[in-house]
Amino acid sequence: MSLRPTPAQGFAATVETLIVGAGACGMVAALAATEAGQEVLVLEADAVPSGSTALSAGLIPAAGTRWQAAAGIEDDPARLAADVQAKAKGENRPEIVAALTETVPRVLEWLADRHGLAFSVVTDFDYPGHSRRRMHGLASRSGAELVDRLRAACERVGVEIVCSARVTALFAEADGRVTGVEVTRPDGGTEALGCGRLVLACNGFGGNAAMVAAEIPEAAEAIYFGHAGNRGEAVAWGRALGAGLRHMGAWQGHGNVAHPHGILISWAVIAAGGYQVNAEGARFWDESQGYSEAARHVLAEPGGWAVAVFDERIAAIARQFADFRTAEAQGAVRRADDLEALAGAFGLPAGALTRTAAEVATAEGRDRFGRDWAGVPPLAPPYCGVRVTGALFHTQGGLDITPEGRVRRAAGGVLPNLWAAGGAACGVSGAADAGYLSGNGLLAAVAMGWRAGAGGVQGGGAAPGAEGAAPAG
Repeated sequence: MSLRPTPAQGFAATVETLIVGAGACGMVAALAATEAGQEVLVLEADAVPSGSTALSAGLIPAAGTRWQAAAGIEDDPARLAADVQAKAKGENRPEIVAALTETVPRVLEWLADRHGLAFSVVTDFDYPGHSRRRMHGLASRSGAELVDRLRAACERVGVEIVCSARVTALFAEADGRVTGVEVTRPDGGTEALGCGRLVLACNGFGGNAAMVAAEIPEAAEAIYFGHAGNRGEAVAWGRALGAGLRHMGAWQGHGNVAHPHGILISWAVIAAGGYQVNAEGARFWDESQGYSEAARHVLAEPGGWAVAVFDERIAAIARQFADFRTAEAQGAVRRADDLEALAGAFGLPAGALTRTAAEVATAEGRDRFGRDWAGVPPLAPPYCGVRVTGALFHTQGGLDITPEGRVRRAAGGVLPNLWAAGGAACGVSGAADAGYLSGNGLLAAVAMGWRAGAGGVQGGGAAPGAEGAAPAG
């Protein structure tokens, strides 16, 4: 059973703030709670911290940052909030969106100034749905580097992260107060740890095939490209405690995963002027909508695959991402001096691909699918291509939370000492896959991770920002 009564003998050890999960969300929460004066312990099921963060490009959308200002980009949290809501068709709680968008720029600057994370903003292409260039990342543009830097920051300030420690049950009182957790080791041994408050930062349920089939049937046959440890425990514990759940059918897909290599191909290859064709060499949708809904469109094509077509100009942009460089090294990216040769590399009808390329090159404004090609340079030889498929990256539904990250009861009010953030909580991507705006996952992980970590601490604690002002929202 996932929920148990408090052991009669109590706990051998108790910590003030206990955090489940050591991805970006959990480690940012740990840094915030530690800075607020809490005794913190982080439990991680894997042998080393990684989570869904390590599988991503590590890019975090933030508006009104000093990096944007240095690049001459005018932006503000309200504009980011409007973009998030527009993509999700207004299905998000506005107060949650405001909390995230107002918090995230200060958190990034706090991570840079206090913990040495060297962020920069992506300035050479636009992500779908974003009205400004506001994706921030580290030098490699990889989530693995983000995890490594956060882990190093935790080590420097003395945050204890216990790995190979999967939480398998919660202990709670009748009023819903969580008193501790059961931890199971790889050898099957267990121990019970007490806590003053619990922060769930253990992501979603993409690794639980039964839950995906029940909650997101359209993604049941998709390749799961997320972290295998995302089994939905947070949802199960929340249900047992009477927590509210929200948007359980929401998910982030990606329709540009190199197949069969299983390597993420940056959406830059599409956003900068590339397109996707099916096995017949024809385009089949408006690729400018975004990479999340691309998964559904690609999987619906014959064989469930497509070829992303771009050129060397675009490849040069994509090389800032470590995953793209890996794909090139493994031979997933093919090059050809003409379209006929490129078609041959992927078994496509050469005439059809040539006609598709001509149609794109001569498009004026919006094409028949609705994509706007105005101002986009036409592709030029040498041409590039990569065979891709669609995948489920992570779920976006989860525990219903307040702007402070406290878990709401289904019947009203909040649970006494339970917080949730990142994939454990409902994100800001609306009710399905099409509501996902690029970077929403790490936006929620980093911003709500900070709020949940610092929240509920008596006396507050130092907040992010050059002047120590707490994020609004």
